[in-house]
Amino acid sequence: MVSASELIYSATVRLEATLKIGKVEMAQKVTVVLEDDLTGGPAEQTVRFAFEGADYEIDLSAKNAAAFGKQLAPYIEHARKAGRLSVSRSGRTAANRQRSGDVRAWAKEHGLAVSERGRIPASVMEQYQAANGR
Repeated sequence: MVSASELIYSATVRLEATLKIGKVEMAQKVTVVLEDDLTGGPAEQTVRFAFEGADYEIDLSAKNAAAFGKQLAPYIEHARKAGRLSVSRSGRTAANRQRSGDVRAWAKEHGLAVSERGRIPASVMEQYQAANGR
């Protein structure tokens, strides 16, 4: 569940901006008020939870949040906490950088346009692989 300080921040978000239009400055204030997703009345907090691999969040009044927690309590009591799954991107290795350098040098020798940085076009990679038997 969300703490009281997060609750205040979550329940009312104020965005203030000053816009300059010619010589006139205009300010805009936007207030977001949470509405209980079950009853439509005012909500005090956003409850986040996960079930079967999907993350959910629901805005609830204090009464409905307590009822939600009470319903889950027996399951949570016997459950174990699981860490978040992190999807990590494989880092570039020295071999990958060397290969990119080789492809760029080959492309320039053969009059193909390729930038110094960034992704090498697939067409250039295909030509390089065909020429080098890969």
